[in-house]
Amino acid sequence: MWPWEGADTVAVLPFTSHAVVRPDVARVILAGELDMDTASHVREAVAVCLRERPARLCLDLTDVSFCDCAGLSALLDARSSALAVDARFAVEGVGTQVARLFSLIGIDLLHLGERGRPGTGPAHHAVAPGRHAAPVDAAESSLRRLLT
Repeated sequence: MWPWEGADTVAVLPFTSHAVVRPDVARVILAGELDMDTASHVREAVAVCLRERPARLCLDLTDVSFCDCAGLSALLDARSSALAVDARFAVEGVGTQVARLFSLIGIDLLHLGERGRPGTGPAHHAVAPGRHAAPVDAAESSLRRLLT
């Protein structure tokens, strides 16, 4: 047994993305660490989904264990891409670490998807216990300046 192995050892699971596209909704289910090495996978999955022109794009983050600024940038790019093709956008299953990241940069979880679009309000989603539904407001432009 190596000195670093034991009860406090954390297993790093590989990043996965799974997309399901229907005419009414495209759902991208993400799992693992969303970071500089994996953000491109999110962008690719979203682009594939949006080619089908669904009415709504939903990103499920229930099994995302970590997200850094590159991952957050990919999430914001997904939102911009969805809104550019007039698809509603939602994020579900936001865990503690991702919620803390959103909070630190000033993104309001309750308005991540629909805010600012005429005739829409925050969407309601089924969310796993201990997770938050997130239907980016003005903080997005501030964040974009930080990331570029």
